[in-house]
Amino acid sequence: MNALTRTHWLRARLRASRAAALALGALVLVTAFLAAAFPRGVEAYETHGVRHALGSVPPAQRTVEITVSRADLTGGDTASADAGAELTRQDRAIRGQFAAPLRIAGGDALYGVRTTKAPAAQDSWLPRPEGLAPLLSLYAASGLDQHATVTEGRLPHAARPGTRTLEAAVTVATARALRLHLGSRLHLDGLTVRICGLLAPRAPQGAYWAVDPLMAAARQDVSPGPPPQRYWRAGLLLSPQDGPALPAAGEPEKFWRYPLDPRTLTARDAPLLRERVVSLEHGAALARLRTVAGAGALADSAVDGLLDSYARTRAAIAPVIAVAACGIGTVASVVLLMTAGLAAARRHAELALLRARGASLAGLTGHLAAETAAVALPAAAAGGGLALLVPGERVLPSLLAAAGTGLLGTLALPLRAAVAHRRPRPAKRTDLIRARPSRRRTVAELTVLVLAVGAVLALCRRSTAAGGVDALVSAAPVLLAGIAALVLIRLYPLPLRLAARSAARTAGLTGFLALARAGRAPATAGLPLLALVVALTTASFGGSVLAGVATARDHAALTAVGAEARISADHALPEALRRAVGKVPGVADAVPVRISIQAADDSGPPLYLVIADAEAYARLARATGLGAFAARELADPGGDRPLPALVSPSFVTRFGRAPMALQPEFGQLVIRPQVVRSDTPAQPGGDFVVLNARSVARLHPDTYADPANGPSLLLLSGHALDAGALRTAVRTHTPPSLPTRLTLRSAERAELADSPLQQGAERLYTAAVVAGAGFALLALLLSLLQAAPQRTQLLARLRTMGLTPAQGRRLLVLEALPQALLAALGGALVGAAAIRLLGPGMDLTPLALPGTPGGGARGTVRIPSDPASLLLPSAGVLALALAVVLAQAWLSGRRRESTELRAGDPR
Repeated sequence: MNALTRTHWLRARLRASRAAALALGALVLVTAFLAAAFPRGVEAYETHGVRHALGSVPPAQRTVEITVSRADLTGGDTASADAGAELTRQDRAIRGQFAAPLRIAGGDALYGVRTTKAPAAQDSWLPRPEGLAPLLSLYAASGLDQHATVTEGRLPHAARPGTRTLEAAVTVATARALRLHLGSRLHLDGLTVRICGLLAPRAPQGAYWAVDPLMAAARQDVSPGPPPQRYWRAGLLLSPQDGPALPAAGEPEKFWRYPLDPRTLTARDAPLLRERVVSLEHGAALARLRTVAGAGALADSAVDGLLDSYARTRAAIAPVIAVAACGIGTVASVVLLMTAGLAAARRHAELALLRARGASLAGLTGHLAAETAAVALPAAAAGGGLALLVPGERVLPSLLAAAGTGLLGTLALPLRAAVAHRRPRPAKRTDLIRARPSRRRTVAELTVLVLAVGAVLALCRRSTAAGGVDALVSAAPVLLAGIAALVLIRLYPLPLRLAARSAARTAGLTGFLALARAGRAPATAGLPLLALVVALTTASFGGSVLAGVATARDHAALTAVGAEARISADHALPEALRRAVGKVPGVADAVPVRISIQAADDSGPPLYLVIADAEAYARLARATGLGAFAARELADPGGDRPLPALVSPSFVTRFGRAPMALQPEFGQLVIRPQVVRSDTPAQPGGDFVVLNARSVARLHPDTYADPANGPSLLLLSGHALDAGALRTAVRTHTPPSLPTRLTLRSAERAELADSPLQQGAERLYTAAVVAGAGFALLALLLSLLQAAPQRTQLLARLRTMGLTPAQGRRLLVLEALPQALLAALGGALVGAAAIRLLGPGMDLTPLALPGTPGGGARGTVRIPSDPASLLLPSAGVLALALAVVLAQAWLSGRRRESTELRAGDPR
């Protein structure tokens, strides 16, 4: 067959099967898009994560600082070494040693000379809170004119060499704190500094001012004592040329400060950036730096620590994402193979005729490859092109993924046809219920089963706690699904035979005929079953992961707040506030609580004494699920008997259950542990003691009723609290002299999911679960469509024999139910098994909670067995199977029997 003939044949084939070609193209396009978009999606959220890791911290933590002490300078001319021109030359040379990805924000960089030991001001008119003189640091720094606005006076001028009087500027905040003004003279260890200008920082939160807060504002520090005393510290801003004039007693040092610019940083750059920073601190880059800045130069930065934390979180999240990728990739591949199998079954007679008339196997395979390539390759290219619209850096992994999808879509049908038509053989039925697998197939299945079981057993000894992607861990759900599919396909004929025998003894024929039809399914039905089980396992496992993440965040937010909202202050809250917040929409109960911190006799951690109304507090505990108890358990015993108390397990461990005395501000209280709970709303965790407020009021009525000893905490329960109204109520009903804190559970939960690394991973995992569910439904549709023509003709024949529409629907439902039920049951069981297998070793903490890669104070988050995630996908498969067959019965009933029953129809 020449090229022209092949082209005409290909065009004719595509026109004859236009719907099948469009369906294949759509499937390949979607699959190629998902495969190509996945690596770009991973890279996008990892890039956002590393930029957030460096961009969300204070400027001091993302700054590289280089220092050289004057004592470490070689040579005797320190004046020329500290001169502004020399510092500028060194700054240019240092910047030239920084190579990508170590990029600096040049606008906020500065250099100069400063004192490391602040001299004390000798002027008695300066404020001295507790008698100590203020300590004033001197800065001869560059860029002052670019980062500050002169509000009064002018910028300092350089002093003449040898003079002991310098000019300095201060910020308005420093001048206000130290009562400075233009012309003020400060005397510092033989040096006189005259204030010549007041400045306002242009960007107080920028790296120029925020790295060293003393440059921007004065602050009060506390001396080490004894006794500890408060004193002022501030910074005086000199001319950049005054570095040589700084007194030796202040131990001056040269410094260069370079804040990093994370805006162009990518996830691929993070390891190299860490390597550059570490080399600058301890390696070869430091040696090169010392040739420019001086032999004693030191570099310091917190960037390497931030990148280490990011890398740990990224490595801990990667295995969770890999599980989803492996599952969805397997399901998509199986669905493509199912599509090829459906096309091969539909064209079996045509291909068998071509082989019988002398077509070679290679020629037949080549024609089919050309036919599918004309559809699959352009569709894969289009899917890969659409995936490039997803934000990301690298293109090659996406192109390879799209090319692999196109190759699979191209070769699946030719290879399937080559296997089926390798040797011409007469057509015969291959019923699932009567099939006798060959020895070769049995050995192959046993080999795969043994390898899969061995891999699962090896997996039991591994975990993802160490981080990193483990191929065996990632493939665990797929391995379990493969094992389940092999076992189920072998066991499936047995209950089907038993059910058919039982149905044969009944009076009706619908059940027997439906089961007989189900048993006549082709013996190759294992591929649809494998696709369904893998897809359902992936969806169930992924849904449980997402449910575990949501539950962990809810619990972490609840334990951080103790209720839906928490209003606290250092002193008693006004009664009007409690009444006001009780009227806020969504608030069901506002419980006032008194908390007193008690020192323990065993020198251990302090005890938190919680005093609240027993009934209201019990309602709150039940509503939140934190240490629920019955109010009667804390009922007032009367008389001088010890007060029943709700205590933590650690309290019982430390002090036992014997009565003990506490001494809060109300007066002495003798308590007796009555109820033990691990948490309580007012103080989740820790060592706490909860008492009934009525008991305390009876024992100490005067001190308890004192307004100064009133509740300092309000815990609010309810649903969908109006946060704006709560803030308004707190602002309106609390005096300005009483700082009040409002903490919302919803806000706390939102903060737990604000990391781009976590948000991106969660979104990607959700998309993988949804895609897996979609491929599962597609696999079910393909398996049902494979036998749709035969079912339609069967209904037409039976209607000519008197079959009613209701019996037709019942027949199709009973025929489709066994395989759908088998897949649904297998998917739910394998999903539960995968959770049980991977749950103990897979840590969801980095995905659920920020700042805790691999566990932490909030505890390790494991995968829960979420019933909804396990059952809903399986229920969806059953519902879709029923919907498809019922729709087919309805459509078939609307057609005439003469349309379906045509002479010579091979169906």
